[in-house]
Amino acid sequence: MRIWLNDADRRPDPAPVNTDDRKAVLVGTGAWLIALLVLVPTAEGDNRWWILTCAIGVGLGLLGLIYTHHRQR
Repeated sequence: MRIWLNDADRRPDPAPVNTDDRKAVLVGTGAWLIALLVLVPTAEGDNRWWILTCAIGVGLGLLGLIYTHHRQR
């Protein structure tokens, strides 16, 4: 196996695949939102950090939606 190839020996890079990353971000954000809605009424005592984790997941998902929307343009 060769580690380094000369530029003349390399195959050309494939064309980038057009995808809609917003769908994947929406599914992940929705999963965090569902987990948050389930945990809010049931969490008690030392398990309250799970609520914060879900809230941060939803927040990062929303930031990801904004980022992918601007990148899609």
